[in-house]
Amino acid sequence: MAIPFIINKVLLNKSVHIQRLLSNHHQMLDLLSMRRMWYQQTMFGWFQIKPMTSSRRVQDRSKNKRIHYLEIVKEKWKILSKVLFLMELLKKEKEMVIPLRSLDRYRKQLNLPKPHKITDFIRKCPNLFELYKDQRGTLWCGMTKGAEDLLEEEERLIEEQSTKAVEYVTRILMMSVDKRIQLDKIAHFRRDFGLPIEFRTKWVNQYPQHFRVEKSKDGVEFLELVNWDPAWAITELEKRTLGLNDGIGREPGILSLPFPLKFPPNYKKVYRHGGKIEHFQKRSYLSPYADAKELKAGSLEFDKRAVAVMHELLSFTIEKRLVTDHLTHFRRELVMPQKLMRLLLKHFGIFYVSERGKRFSVFLTEAYEGSELIEKCPLVLWKEKVLSLIGYRGKKKEVPTFSDLSDMEERDIIEEKDIIEGDTEMEDTCADFEEEEIMGGLDAVSPTNDDELEISHFCNSYKGTS
Repeated sequence: MAIPFIINKVLLNKSVHIQRLLSNHHQMLDLLSMRRMWYQQTMFGWFQIKPMTSSRRVQDRSKNKRIHYLEIVKEKWKILSKVLFLMELLKKEKEMVIPLRSLDRYRKQLNLPKPHKITDFIRKCPNLFELYKDQRGTLWCGMTKGAEDLLEEEERLIEEQSTKAVEYVTRILMMSVDKRIQLDKIAHFRRDFGLPIEFRTKWVNQYPQHFRVEKSKDGVEFLELVNWDPAWAITELEKRTLGLNDGIGREPGILSLPFPLKFPPNYKKVYRHGGKIEHFQKRSYLSPYADAKELKAGSLEFDKRAVAVMHELLSFTIEKRLVTDHLTHFRRELVMPQKLMRLLLKHFGIFYVSERGKRFSVFLTEAYEGSELIEKCPLVLWKEKVLSLIGYRGKKKEVPTFSDLSDMEERDIIEEKDIIEGDTEMEDTCADFEEEEIMGGLDAVSPTNDDELEISHFCNSYKGTS
């Protein structure tokens, strides 16, 4: 009796073990099957989703859709932005000189990461900057007499253009839904509208008949419209198309004006989308200066008005281009869509988005003939003059030593003390120069050669990669 009992017990345990193995086997198969399905779905989803998301990115556009001469324009102004930043930084100094070690704090703004030397960048602009050495061997950076004269010329031009700048700032407030915009947001456009450095502290208080600065309960400063001027509620497109001028004032309403279109010569898709473009051009839209509170986001009327607002805003700028990041700050104030980049890319013939640099820039295509602005204001001509002075070929010159260091030594000691104590004055200076705006124009161009910095070098190198 014991033996059969043992045999049955063994067989039973073996059967249970086999069932358990089979169960585990089925579970494993199920897991493998689920894993395979998940992997296939993930891969399928990846192939499905990735093109949909990345294809909307500017970098993934076809080469035929890139306007190469506008890309070269962006490249030139990136180089100029570095020089203008350094000139403004030196201008803020009492004697317009600064110890070279202090400039090391601004590598990010100058886009000169280590191991690139700031001295090499300065030596490549001998017409604008000079290096000095005191008796203790400390290097100082200053401006040449020509650079100082250029800054005085810029101040004079900004003063002469102040009337137009006041008009444009006022018209932006007139386009806003609440007739006021945060002061710091407008400061992002300081260079684009030709506003002075002291825009926040002084300039905004000089025209009380147009706008005033108001503080909210939490201390945020707003620029608020004081007087609505009907003569300024006319778009730049109306002025050019209908021949209207500022002397004619009327209530803003519905417009039916087509936007000027300009495509690259090798862009053939315009024939494929010709019907949609024509339909869009014939559609009526609300003037940027009319009340847009009732417009429904996502509607056809909403989108076309947003195009009109963008067109008007770019028309105000001296270079007819803006950094797209700065535009996103005005979505609520100017009643524009959340996905602003998609709107700009969709209307390729009206706007062009350049992907060069860390921040994208949008151009008003009608304002350019090739790589040149059709209408250049005095401030653009001044920038081109500065740009023509950038670049140097030749051997490195010896750094001269100061003979009179009575004042320089005292400033050097103070500077060393400030660095040790962690003084934040230089950081505040950087904030005054709209650091965010400068960084938008400085990115991929960093001098890597110790002997030259030529605009043509960057243009030719870009053409070679296109």
